[in-house]
Formats: sequence, C-alpha cells, structure tokens
Amino acid sequence: MAVEFKDYYRILGVPKDADAKAIKSAYRKLARKYHPDVAKGKDVGERFREVTEAYEVLSDPEKRKRYDTLGPDWQRYAQAAPGGQPGGARVEYGDLGNFSEFFRTIFGDLGGARGAGAGPGRRIDVEDWLGGFTSGGRGGRGQDVQANVTITLEEAYGGARKSFEFEVEEACPTCHGSGNVGGKPCATCHGSGWQRGRHQVDVKIPAGVRTGQKVRVSGEGTGGGDLYLMVAVAPHTQFERRGDDIQLSVPITAPEAALGVTLEIPTLRGKVSMKIPPATSSGRTFRLPGYGMPKPRGAGHGNQLVTVRIVMPADLRPEERELYDRLKALRSDSPRGGYAQG
Repeated sequence: MAVEFKDYYRILGVPKDADAKAIKSAYRKLARKYHPDVAKGKDVGERFREVTEAYEVLSDPEKRKRYDTLGPDWQRYAQAAPGGQPGGARVEYGDLGNFSEFFRTIFGDLGGARGAGAGPGRRIDVEDWLGGFTSGGRGGRGQDVQANVTITLEEAYGGARKSFEFEVEEACPTCHGSGNVGGKPCATCHGSGWQRGRHQVDVKIPAGVRTGQKVRVSGEGTGGGDLYLMVAVAPHTQFERRGDDIQLSVPITAPEAALGVTLEIPTLRGKVSMKIPPATSSGRTFRLPGYGMPKPRGAGHGNQLVTVRIVMPADLRPEERELYDRLKALRSDSPRGGYAQG
C-alpha cells in the first residue's frame, strides 16, 4: 500500500510559519480533545496518534527543517537513497511503533523518538506527551521562565551565588497532564492537567552585571526550558555606578582643601589611601585606575572617580571667625574679580 504524505501543519491546524508557542498550544488542545480517556469513537486512537506524531516533528527544529525541506516530494528523496532512507542511513525502527510509516521513512535515522527522551529498547508512552510541555525533554524543549533578582552593588562587583524559589506550571503528577483519570476529570488538578509548583534554583550571577541585563540559566526553566533572570542592582549608600566606573563624593574641610590631606577612601575592594594636593577646589575629581566595575569578557576594570566637596561648618566658633577674618585680610584678591564686595 502506498504511503501518503502527511501534512503535519494541517493536522495541528497551524500555518507553516507558526512559532513554537502556537504549535505547542495547538497540540495541547488537540491532544486533550482526542485522548482515549476522554473522547469516544473508533477513530479517536488514530487521530490522537496523528496529533502526537505531528507535534513530535514540528516541535523539533531538526525534524521540522527536514520535513519542510522534503515536503510532498519526500518519496523521491527517500527512494534515491540506499535502503530507502534519506542520506543512505541505516535505520532500525525498534521503538518507533507509535508512529506512521511516513514518519519512520523520513525520520527514522534521526533516532525516531529522540525528542521523547526514549533510548534504545525503551517503549514510548504517547500519553506522556500530554505532560511534555513542562516535564522536560519529552514533547519539546519546555518553556522558558523569567524571574527578577535584586542584588547589591558589592554582589554585582564580585559576582554572587543566589538561591531562590519561583512558581512554575507543570504537568499534574496524577494524570500526567491529560486532565483525566479513568475517563473522569482528575481530582488533583480538577481536569486542567496542570498545576502550580515551586522550583528552587542556585544561580551564579556573573561579576560586572548591570541593571536591566538578563542572566540565562540553561535548563532551569519549566520542563527543560531556560531560566532568564532580570537583574536589578540596588542603589548604594555611598557609590554611584556610571557604566564601568564608580563615582564617590568625599567631603573635606576648607583647611584640608587649602593645605592638602591624605584620606582613607572606601572602594569596592576595600579602603585605599589617596593624597589630596594643596589648593584643591571643591568639585575636583581624582581617578583611582582599576577600582571600578569588572568589564565584560575579562577586559579589566573601570575606574573609581573621587570628587571632593568642601564642607563648611554650620556655626563658626569665635576663634574660627577671627582666623577667617585674618585670612580674608591677607587675601585681597578674589576669584570673582570685580564682583567682590567688602
């Protein structure tokens, strides 16, 4: 009997340019509709197998590419290869019994049920595909999960390891995502096939990360998808980040600005000694090379920029006022030039 071309897009009811999300949604709807525990009729089993087979192909990028390439002309390519297989690969069908002859002919050399997590000699249970969206490595790659994480500037500087929990949608462990047990709605998930679960993950946040960046953690999402952490670096009480540089404002007194002083300056690497030269004006900025944030791909560090700010006392003691009067008399010149008034 001739083997007919199977239009997997038509079977799932999706267009040829459908994305992974649309394909997954269509499969989930149809799989529940035609599951033998739910639907009645002589063609239910065959329809369910077709839907499962279509999803197996269209959810796997490698198989979908081959399917789209061969298309309705698949027989010519299959017959042209030795042994009737594309590329001449030798195929032992083994545990591919749940799939059609059309599937086995053009996909057998890809390992058949590889996407379903089945190894040699292991039977594929097509009912497991109902939980394949989130159970990991069965019906597809799974779903990506996004979570937010807030870290300190110190953690962004040196990197940090964070352990936290987040909610994921996963297949019901009782009905394996079908929503039914023995033809009745599952009591655990109330027929939805899904339930909320808690997932704990330990993540290494790389050094130098910035607010708004995403950190990808492979395989820690739902059902083998990826986890994406949206990073926010909390404001610091002393430091301000500007790109790869760290800005710090340091108060000094007028005598220190006039005569010079050596200060202990805080940095993200600990305190360092920095000399403020005599006659330093308020607002002058000094640079500490290499004391900023780590740059991407190990390209060194930014700088720490230290801006001095002259702070005057709120109330002058009589002896201080006398000294300032004497200093004023000694310095008749003014930076304001003609704007100076007695």
